[in-house]
Amino acid sequence: MDLQTRKLEFIQEFLKLSSEEAITKFEALLKKQKGDQENPFSQEESIERVMQSEADFERGDVRTTEQLLNRFQK
Repeated sequence: MDLQTRKLEFIQEFLKLSSEEAITKFEALLKKQKGDQENPFSQEESIERVMQSEADFERGDVRTTEQLLNRFQK
């Protein structure tokens, strides 16, 4: 069975659900899966990036939105 067929069968079964609890669990699972795909960084990498950003801010090494737009429009 190919992936497209599996998706369609899953959707059909999902539409038959009447349990709000089951739907909530599926929503949480979907959100987790999407989050894993959308965040290309590990937790450690994300923390390091935040720490670097905070250090940049404390040093005054920041740019305004206008400065960034001008830089990338050139």
